[in-house]
Amino acid sequence: MLFPGQGSQHVGMGAGLWDGEWFAMASEILGWDLARLCREGPEDELTKTEHAQPALFVTGYAWWCGSGLDQPEFVAGHSLGEYTSLAVAGALTFDDALSLVAARGAAMAEAGARHPGAMVALLGASLEDAEALCGQRDHLWVANDNAPGQVVVGGSEEDCEWVAGQVRRARRLATSGAFHTPFMASALEKLTAAIRAVPMGRAQVRVVCNVDAAPHVEAGELGSALERQLTSRVRWTESVRLMAEEGVTTFCCMGPGDAVAGLVRRIVPDAVVKGVPE
Repeated sequence: MLFPGQGSQHVGMGAGLWDGEWFAMASEILGWDLARLCREGPEDELTKTEHAQPALFVTGYAWWCGSGLDQPEFVAGHSLGEYTSLAVAGALTFDDALSLVAARGAAMAEAGARHPGAMVALLGASLEDAEALCGQRDHLWVANDNAPGQVVVGGSEEDCEWVAGQVRRARRLATSGAFHTPFMASALEKLTAAIRAVPMGRAQVRVVCNVDAAPHVEAGELGSALERQLTSRVRWTESVRLMAEEGVTTFCCMGPGDAVAGLVRRIVPDAVVKGVPE
């Protein structure tokens, strides 16, 4: 079971869930009307990091709870989606996970304002190509190894503009900062404190974490992985391959958009990939 990250949000997502308990509970915790924002937007408000991350978490979790699907062998989430996977795996309660997501989104938005940066998807480039390009600049790093032929780099505006001119196809991402790079370091202290303040339990399902593309169930390992994730590369290609090597043949992508499903199809072409809801 896989959960998407920031960028998959859109006005209208979660239709049919807005009057349910999870959206009501979330709005009370957050102090703002989550259902209304998902239902009506405006898009520029929903896209803000501090809004998009809680909205995606609640939508994915609520869909999972209402899906009637059996417990999966593995769970994983792309960036923000890792928090959803931890809640589904029972390592975090809904309330604690949402509080962490809200803290994460606010800290990342603040870090992006303090240390402006950008993210660029290098389409058709290999991971090795991306690493070589990053090695030529002082403030450029691989942020997401998404799939063969899709690597995202992040860093300073100047270095991102430079790298976009070095490849045949590049696309700037609509983010408020250089996520999963050292540019998020100023957010790390606040998020680490928040993570250590909530009780993390042992996961009931193996969670494949972004930072090392390895399965974990122990609370200490999961908490450490969350802390490191903010400034570390998302190893999505390796994560999906690990699950396939462990015998997974069906991947259910739970949440809005089809970005994660598309990545899985590129990583494991012979896998069965389902979007939920379809």
